[in-house]
Amino acid sequence: MPNYARIAPNNSEYMMSKKEKTNWVTDIILVDVIGFSKISSDEQHEIISFLTLSYKKMIEKLLVNSNMPLSRLILGFVPTGDGFFCILNPRLKGYGTILGLSFNHFSEYIAKKFPYFQGVKIAVHTGSVYEFTDILGHRNYIGDGLNDCARYIEHKEFNLSTVMVSTVAFESLKRFLELYKDFQILLAEREFKYSSLQTFYDKHGQQKQGYLVWLRKDGIINPPDINFNSILTN
Repeated sequence: MPNYARIAPNNSEYMMSKKEKTNWVTDIILVDVIGFSKISSDEQHEIISFLTLSYKKMIEKLLVNSNMPLSRLILGFVPTGDGFFCILNPRLKGYGTILGLSFNHFSEYIAKKFPYFQGVKIAVHTGSVYEFTDILGHRNYIGDGLNDCARYIEHKEFNLSTVMVSTVAFESLKRFLELYKDFQILLAEREFKYSSLQTFYDKHGQQKQGYLVWLRKDGIINPPDINFNSILTN
């Protein structure tokens, strides 16, 4: 799979000179529409348009509840044709798994509207991304973190109510919960569960390991309201 690159949110707060840092290690969430290539072009356009609008509204709700602009929650979105990558602000590393669970919860409502919609696969990985400016002057992203995240969609034991989380992202989640104790309580109330360690091989024959995670009482969980005096960090 090629390194993906696409436009990020346009916000002057993040405009950087060439001397400033352009790479980070952060959470990456991949949302992939199941069976996308098997539906008609009209249906593909319809479901991607509705999916994009629905998740946009969901994210806007999260931002209002947490009193933060989009640029402080997410570095960028990278369309893949049959879904998208969501690149989290590194200051919120560890929240990516929780955001993935929120995405998964919202997809259930989308499934009720379109009978041909089979659901989405969602994977979360903590990895490296690099920012660059493309030929049109847009800020885009590329990096091994995106490609590695895509490999976790290939796990064959996916259940639509679960999110596949790499071992690295799972460790990021644990550190996040140590820092934000109230989220430990919240996830316990939602009955957060995870599988035993899952081991599988991707299409290149490389071994991958991770966990399937889910909430027995699912829903949308807002990000923490944190101090962004330092906008980006590794």
